[in-house]
Amino acid sequence: MTNGWHQDVLGPEWVARTLDLPDGDTATLVRKATPPAGGERRRRAVLYVHGFVDYFFQAHLGDAFEDHGYAFYAIDLRGYGRSLAHWTEAGKDPNMVDDLSVYAQDLDAAAAAIRAEGHDELVVVGHSTGGLVTSLWANARPGRIAALVLNSPWFDLNSSWFDRVVSTRVIDVVGRFAPRLKVGSLDDAYGQALHAGTGGEWDYELGWKPHEGFPVRAGWLREIRRGHEQIARGLHIECPVLVLTSTRSGPNKGWHPEVITTDSVLDVQHIKDRAPGLGDDVTLVEIEGGAHDLVLSPEPARSAFLDEVFGWLDERLPG
Repeated sequence: MTNGWHQDVLGPEWVARTLDLPDGDTATLVRKATPPAGGERRRRAVLYVHGFVDYFFQAHLGDAFEDHGYAFYAIDLRGYGRSLAHWTEAGKDPNMVDDLSVYAQDLDAAAAAIRAEGHDELVVVGHSTGGLVTSLWANARPGRIAALVLNSPWFDLNSSWFDRVVSTRVIDVVGRFAPRLKVGSLDDAYGQALHAGTGGEWDYELGWKPHEGFPVRAGWLREIRRGHEQIARGLHIECPVLVLTSTRSGPNKGWHPEVITTDSVLDVQHIKDRAPGLGDDVTLVEIEGGAHDLVLSPEPARSAFLDEVFGWLDERLPG
């Protein structure tokens, strides 16, 4: 296709293109292949940003936004999903950066590409680590976006006081001198509960989103904790912000019956505590029965999430 777009792994209804970044790395932008019925140009667009050990595969989310009048785009950040091959060919570890600010290049490039296609108002949706990254980006880019929607954003470490305080100080030192040192890994219960191959509802590429995740490395965790510290100090995001979370957290280790009807990755209280500090216009909504990725929640929580998002957008961005 023209302008670098080619058929995406999601099938003929989707296309993707590589975004060349200033430092030589690449990210990948994804969108629907054809305009909506009637061919009308949508002024408003949405950009979806995934979490850690993740990539964009939630086609139903894109369809819902398109049906609601938004042109839908998603990005696979450098080192993730569709962008992973270029990253690992350069000898880099999957999902690993030791400077969160580099993602500003990815998001700047995506926003510029979206605007170049004729969209002059942008809503950003960030999930989990993507919620942290997009919050920091929106804070650093006042006036760039019209609204920010955060789906279970990662604002603090879901661990003991010792890990959140003492171990964080150790990681701050170790991550500087041994950034590639493996310091942890994800539990595989949540991924297995999601994936169709292990009894879940969703089919996705396990090479890009493995159940056990990719190694958590010291340099990456150091940067995440520094990002959490910025959130804790408070931001000044100028646009309206909607923060959505499950009503409850479940255990984040091992399988349990509510693994996808509670947030079994993050502590929802951390999200509730930190959300008001994002800016002057923040709305917090809890979704009963919501999974960590609220987009992947079982019904009726999934529809409740979408209803809350679109109701809020209609109110804050009328017309």
